[in-house]
Amino acid sequence: MSDLKTESQDLQQEENALIALRKEKLAAERAKGNAFPNDFRRDSYCNDLQKQYADKTKEELEAAAIPVKVAGRIMLNRGSFMVIQDMTGRIQVYVNRKTLPEETLAAVKTWDLGDIISAEGTLARSGKGDLYVEMTNVRLLTKSLRPLPDKHHGLTDTEQRYRQRYVDLMVNEETRHTFRVRSQVISHIRKFLIERDFLEVETPMLQTIPGGAAAKPFETHHNALDMAMFLRISPEMYLKRLFVGGFGKVFEINRN
Repeated sequence: MSDLKTESQDLQQEENALIALRKEKLAAERAKGNAFPNDFRRDSYCNDLQKQYADKTKEELEAAAIPVKVAGRIMLNRGSFMVIQDMTGRIQVYVNRKTLPEETLAAVKTWDLGDIISAEGTLARSGKGDLYVEMTNVRLLTKSLRPLPDKHHGLTDTEQRYRQRYVDLMVNEETRHTFRVRSQVISHIRKFLIERDFLEVETPMLQTIPGGAAAKPFETHHNALDMAMFLRISPEMYLKRLFVGGFGKVFEINRN
């Protein structure tokens, strides 16, 4: 137990040192001027590019010289190549030491995993077949002050995954996929019902008399009305009132 406690303290001290170093880098960016530029506008998403140009060869991409503007979080840094991730997926960006300005190359060396960058350039394909952006311009958009979880082990602690869902979403593709599928399922249910002339409604979250299901509701106090209220355990009673009022086909996708 003592060894585990010591190890935990060492890891915490190491993380604190990394955070302090990143804060120093952010302070240096602030001293230069705008540490969080917001004038960049991307025109492409990573996964869209991967799909759209999946069948293009290295030679075809080189001849076409397709300009793109992407932005994302640095997830891997392989020296000349960095892997960035946006809301759709990942793509590589190439740091060409022969064409990028010395000032830019010096800045790139100070960037950390987790930082969000913008990249402008043309699409290309590596000898291994990977799509990447041959960058002509790259900027730091947001400095990440906390390090990402270990890339080999990922975020495996269940408690942390649920309490820090944003970190889980950063590093686990499976979690992001679950979110996307959930959204698609709800969208399909909504579309299915609306196409059949059902009316989507919203019923009260706070109720004076919780009904419609056998459960113990959460109780709170409504200060303005000076009365007890309950978080709903079912929308059933209010949906029935709408039915009585003349809406024969209603639905609600809600929280209970």
